[in-house]
Amino acid sequence: MQLATLYTRALNGINAAQVTVEVHLSNGLPAFSIVGLPEAAVRESKDRVRAAIINSNFEFPARKITVNLAPADLPKDGGRYDLPIALGILAASGQIEKTLLAEYEFHGELALSGLLREVNGSLPVALAAQKDNKKLIMPVKSASQAALIENARIFAADNLLSVCQHLQGLAKLPFAEAAKEQAHSHHILDMSDVRGQHHTRRALEIAAAGRHNMLMIGPPGTGKSMLASRLPGILPPMSTQQALESASINSISYQGFDIQQWKKRPFRSPHHTASGVALVGGGSRPSPGEISLAHQGVLFLDELTEFDRHTLDVLREPMETGTITISRAARQADFPARFQLIAAMNPCPQGYTCDGKNLCRCTPQQQLKHRNRISAPFLDRIDIHIEVPRIDKQALDNNAAKGEASQQIRKRVYKAFRRQQQRGPRFNAELNNKEVEKFCTLKEKEKLLLNKAMDKLKLSARAYHRILKLARTIADIENSQDIKTPHLTEAISYRSLDRFISN
Repeated sequence: MQLATLYTRALNGINAAQVTVEVHLSNGLPAFSIVGLPEAAVRESKDRVRAAIINSNFEFPARKITVNLAPADLPKDGGRYDLPIALGILAASGQIEKTLLAEYEFHGELALSGLLREVNGSLPVALAAQKDNKKLIMPVKSASQAALIENARIFAADNLLSVCQHLQGLAKLPFAEAAKEQAHSHHILDMSDVRGQHHTRRALEIAAAGRHNMLMIGPPGTGKSMLASRLPGILPPMSTQQALESASINSISYQGFDIQQWKKRPFRSPHHTASGVALVGGGSRPSPGEISLAHQGVLFLDELTEFDRHTLDVLREPMETGTITISRAARQADFPARFQLIAAMNPCPQGYTCDGKNLCRCTPQQQLKHRNRISAPFLDRIDIHIEVPRIDKQALDNNAAKGEASQQIRKRVYKAFRRQQQRGPRFNAELNNKEVEKFCTLKEKEKLLLNKAMDKLKLSARAYHRILKLARTIADIENSQDIKTPHLTEAISYRSLDRFISN
């Protein structure tokens, strides 16, 4: 029977479902059809596969060829099916042996010459293949990324002919190797470049230690963007699992995954004209948005009040759950989106401080309208609101003392992070209500202080819990087992917009 069966993967979000490729040759007029819900790029593989087989010195059978990609109800897209389809035709026509095909999964796009080209999604495919205990044959560039997965059995191939020789035992393909040594050579922006702003630097350290969301409010030129860009340099190092999650999302995106970014915290800074779909993801074929590309890293929203209010509100659920589900009529995909939000805004429409000392002539009503462009539910999900004042002229002097370097700050942040790890698997900002009751207990004096702040600032229950989480992080930085009055007072002080609105 002229039938060959082999395996590959289809991407659905960051998951890679197994696809069975069945190739059947039958009598009749020469024809080549692909069934199983193929999209345009898959249907066009017929011409690439035919040319690649001929140019690799094999015979393309003049038969009726039917290729079935099962399951039939799973959409198939991209050029990754070229290699398994070509091998299926060669196996069904008896030009290569079928016996070893079941041990492998195949993934790659073919050039007309028979060369293999890189395709996206190599990391999710390799993770799924490893879970199913399958060997994987991929193009060289895709294999070098997939080899970041420890103990994965991945072979790197240059062309169709070398794959066939490997399957026939004539020449072995090399195991894929990742260029891990180059991954840590990236430059990290240092906090020592920031002059002045000691209060804001302190708040940024607290945000890093507990993974708290933060909003900076200040006039232009005070260093808000400069501070935000240096946050990844003081965050705790990524674990291998976190790095794989981040790299997997990048590998299925249009930008692809750069090996130089391995274990580097992502920093995404979309323009304020970005739409809701650009932030959360979407499209007819669901693809990750900015919040997923910032997974395990930082999402920086500069000029926050210039974003459309409805666009910001779509971030509310992902900020709480750490995931985003994108639903379309025919498809649904889940993407992780556990990011740390850092935002910056001007205090008024003209960008000044409205304190009577500058050129600003905004009325209190205009200032209130400007700040009310951020909805209260969205603001509730931001733990730290801090005012960033103008920099003192003396701090800008070249002879002025530089601020503390990122390396020193990162040591304190990492110690606080280790204390959180000893208590449980989550950062303080991610604690649920039961964990808040367990780890963020207050004595009577501190309870009375917090209750007064609740009444004065008219805080919601969510803001109440966020103040407790923030105070817990401050206590961790100070190596304190209990949350004390100074810790709680400092946490309350980081709710400047609540004070503004309550007045």
